[in-house]
Amino acid sequence: MIGDGKRIVRLGFSLGRGGAHTARTMMLDDLEALLDAVSDPAALHKEYREAVVEENCLGKRSGSNRRNTFGFLSSLYALDPAVVLFRALRFFWSRDSEGRPLLALLCAYARDAVLRSTAGFILGIPEGSTVTREQTEGCLGEAFPGRFSRATLKSTAQNVNCTWTRAGLLIGSARKTRVRAKATAGSLAYAAFIGYLAGERGGFMLTSEYARLLEISFDEAADLASEASGAGWMIFNRAGEVVEARFPKLITEEEMEGSREPEGARVMEGSREPEGSREPEGSRVMERSMERGKSRESGKPRETGRKEETVGE
Repeated sequence: MIGDGKRIVRLGFSLGRGGAHTARTMMLDDLEALLDAVSDPAALHKEYREAVVEENCLGKRSGSNRRNTFGFLSSLYALDPAVVLFRALRFFWSRDSEGRPLLALLCAYARDAVLRSTAGFILGIPEGSTVTREQTEGCLGEAFPGRFSRATLKSTAQNVNCTWTRAGLLIGSARKTRVRAKATAGSLAYAAFIGYLAGERGGFMLTSEYARLLEISFDEAADLASEASGAGWMIFNRAGEVVEARFPKLITEEEMEGSREPEGARVMEGSREPEGSREPEGSRVMERSMERGKSRESGKPRETGRKEETVGE
């Protein structure tokens, strides 16, 4: 992430070192059920709480489970229309059902440091290679040395691997195989918007750490952005190597003031892809983690038809 810490926290990002993944996955099924139950995009935070805790729309067995579930969902997604990151999630959620797993991943990634710490490791593993829980434990152990007990490290790694599976970057159950993400116009537009909120401008919005989660090239991202622009979800123009992207339906004037690029922010002009340019702090962490992922990768591609695990959901 780049930009002023207080500014991006107001927009919905989390800079803490914790995260719901120490206890849950990204809770995709619960999120989908909750957004179905609370269909009004303008619903307040308290209305989401009432739906989960009072009305038990998620079918949890006890009051404590309902309260905990709501707390974890709030941690991952904010569940507050005053938070632009969540408001944009709802916007794309209702318009791009195919992209929902990646939409949820993008929001959770921006708000969960534990999940964020494993992104470079996962992205650095070649397609077709096996990903084990032990490898993810190693990644977490390096990112948070001495923080987790052995049991917590194991369960957190399971939760993280399950999230990457639900998002479409892994397949399989206990023994997982790396596959490529399936980007959509909505997921690309949301990734570009998150990059915009974090301070990216121009073509850098299509190559930020958020867009990199979609595993597409700059030209593929531009094509999806053009598709999203045609659907009216964003404004995207590309003239040769110059890129303009705006999001008038997603952000208020006041929020736009809060997301102005800081002094020295990058505007991509005259370069198709910003290779070799300064990367945000999150991207540098991702680069180091990708190197760890490559060094841990072992075994041959393995096909599997096992059911995805849903640890903690």
